[in-house]
Amino acid sequence: MKSEHQGNSRQGKPLKSPSQGNGHSGEGKDRHLHNPIEDRLVPLEPLDLANVHSIDSLVRAMAKTAFTGRQLGEAADVLEAMAGDEECFVVMTLAGAMTVAKQGLIITELIDRGIVNAIVSTGALMAHGLVEATGRAHFRYNPEVSDEELYDQGYNRVYDTLEPEQNLDDVEEVMAAILEGWDHNEIMCSYKLNHAIGEYLARHAAGQRGILKSAFEQGVPVFVPAFTDSELGLDTALNNRLRESTGRHKIRFDPFEDLEHFAATLLRQKKLGIFTIGGGVPRNWSQQFGPFCELRHRRLGEHVPLKRYHYGLRICPEPVYWGGLSGSPYSEAISWGKFVPPAEGGKFGEVFIDATVGLPIIVAAVLERLGKEKDRKNDKKTKKQQARK
Repeated sequence: MKSEHQGNSRQGKPLKSPSQGNGHSGEGKDRHLHNPIEDRLVPLEPLDLANVHSIDSLVRAMAKTAFTGRQLGEAADVLEAMAGDEECFVVMTLAGAMTVAKQGLIITELIDRGIVNAIVSTGALMAHGLVEATGRAHFRYNPEVSDEELYDQGYNRVYDTLEPEQNLDDVEEVMAAILEGWDHNEIMCSYKLNHAIGEYLARHAAGQRGILKSAFEQGVPVFVPAFTDSELGLDTALNNRLRESTGRHKIRFDPFEDLEHFAATLLRQKKLGIFTIGGGVPRNWSQQFGPFCELRHRRLGEHVPLKRYHYGLRICPEPVYWGGLSGSPYSEAISWGKFVPPAEGGKFGEVFIDATVGLPIIVAAVLERLGKEKDRKNDKKTKKQQARK
């Protein structure tokens, strides 16, 4: 039973109606409608195909629409910013069957034009790219042929595409030529081996274009963090077994040589950008550069700068709610010290689309822009030269 004091403790205070409570009554309220022009909101624009005359003009128009179309347009802006920033060193990470899907020459073009300065990839992607770079082909899958039949016939299926097993046997011959010439006193790691493969292709595949060949010619290191999870890794393992069976020294492989070289390379740069296709190990391995620097600084007392990526562009259809790293947004990586926040100048683009659709369109649009910018600079230079005459 309440005391008189307790019962009268709220006397003199008006009772609140449900709408005046703590905001959880569920009732609406009168809104003050803002003027979007005064609030400086950016209006969207209809995509008028009558005004589209190139891939770049299409992508620019898509940037003013919504949903994935806008993502794609904004992604092109980020790639253009990375490519145009002379202080930015761009790391491209590759996962998925991009070379099987015939996207290899796009990556090659980015290397040849100096837009991509380092690559971190799955080993499988490099192995299948080596198939292309040595003049071999992949083939369209016929769904009427069962996987059991494909196995009997020596065709390995990658979704809707076939990789003949003979291709991989032919690639092994290339690998054997490189591995047999490897000095066992030289510790191997993925970037050293990929450099050697690129050098071999430059000498023996003059008429072919390929990722590793261009990487060698342009001085772009190619890292494969999960090296043994690939045909290249298996070929190396087989070569070591052969060496052992014939009484020779085995090749020693040290993945920490990759980590240290990657970190040292990035520490020399003023700005960093990352261009990610898919996700997986290549994305995580590249992004852990920031935490690696922090741990060296905090735990070991090393005087290394706490560098993070200024730019980020990723093309990956995986949603965030599956919980995997491939689908995690850049905002999450900011909490790990991997990226510069937008408030501090970070610039990011994320496109949730199949990379075989998004990558060609984005890159083609940006190459158009860079070509126009180069033409403008050349015209300006020519006019100055003519004015001096």
